[in-house]
Amino acid sequence: MSENSAAPGTPPAAAPGPRPEPIRFFGTTWVDHDGGYGLRRVGVAVGSLAAAVAACFVLRFAYEGLEIADVGGFVGVLVIAMFSICSAIAFRKTWEGFGARPEDPSREDALRGLKSIGFIGSLLAYFVRSLTEAPGEKLRRAEYETARAQYEKRRSTRTGNPAARKRPKRR
Repeated sequence: MSENSAAPGTPPAAAPGPRPEPIRFFGTTWVDHDGGYGLRRVGVAVGSLAAAVAACFVLRFAYEGLEIADVGGFVGVLVIAMFSICSAIAFRKTWEGFGARPEDPSREDALRGLKSIGFIGSLLAYFVRSLTEAPGEKLRRAEYETARAQYEKRRSTRTGNPAARKRPKRR
């Protein structure tokens, strides 16, 4: 086996300091944009757009089922409004999640059901963000660079083993 048997985009096992946080579908390839990063971005963009289109077809078939069941125009309007509003909220919350960590994780857990209903909005947010970067890359890069800077600062102020220093003699 070769010396570098790790998967592409993973940092070496002996690298000192903080480790970058992996991103779904990208691992740690976002750090140096290596290991097929560009192809992964294209794949995520195409995949999320294809999934959004497929989801729209599924919702269309569900709406046609409501028309066949003859439940009335009011229910049809409510279903369309519900999916539209939930998709807009899911898009916004997913987009905000790419730029900052949630201040209140319990609130994000409470919105999980709403995001599930508006999954098309989340898929579209993934598509739009993957056109410019890996979704969440900017946030994780800022956190990683801050952690690296703090590590280097701590490392540079260290002068060696304090136990090995010579102590001045007391009089």
